[in-house]
Amino acid sequence: MDDKRLTEDRVLGGRVRLCQAPDGYRAGMDAALLAAACDALPGQRVIEPGCGVGGALLAAATRRPESIFQGVERDPAAAALATGNIALNGLDGRVSVVQGDIEAGFRALDRPVFDAVMANPPFFDDPAALRAPSPAKRAAWMADGGLAAWIAFCLKAVREGGTITLIHRADRLADLLALLAPKAGSFQIRPIAPFADAPAKRVLVRAIKTGKAPLALLPPLVLHDRDGGKHTALAEAILRGEAALGW
Repeated sequence: MDDKRLTEDRVLGGRVRLCQAPDGYRAGMDAALLAAACDALPGQRVIEPGCGVGGALLAAATRRPESIFQGVERDPAAAALATGNIALNGLDGRVSVVQGDIEAGFRALDRPVFDAVMANPPFFDDPAALRAPSPAKRAAWMADGGLAAWIAFCLKAVREGGTITLIHRADRLADLLALLAPKAGSFQIRPIAPFADAPAKRVLVRAIKTGKAPLALLPPLVLHDRDGGKHTALAEAILRGEAALGW
């Protein structure tokens, strides 16, 4: 982890050290919110497909010190960075990363099913939707197998009664629900809005495999105030690890 080309960032109020490349996809707000939304219980096993360098994985593991976390990452360089970040934070005993391709399906990992899955699937299926993406960012932004491949992986990865927690673009909410609905239910949806008077740009969706409870639309999380403050008090507390993003 002494590569001079890397930056070391402190997240979760400085509790997590994260080495990542200065170019390409970098863990940010979405990873922090996904980690805050993970509500795994003590002893439960959580898998994160597409974990990148471990931004959400490490933050969630730090928030949930009695749960076990497994990351899956296709890119060998990102997987190696994630493994290094796990060691850097002293989480080797209960956090690990395996190299694997989501399109190959969960069974290709040869792992028993998990209690929970958390994921930030790539936002785009159509290459034309991106304006000249850099090669370093394309893999993180483009789902070659489409959103369907990611949802299929999540549904196979979790046991019956287990939870699936996703963060994605708000305009893909209908697609998320349609893909999850054949095998999951008990949906809880939390919009993430940049300002109180602006439409949501992101949604957090929590579903239970084989769940039957009615869908619940939760109050939005507002990230910024119009008075010039960087974050609202609640958003800042969540990002610093002082508050959870509960369901």
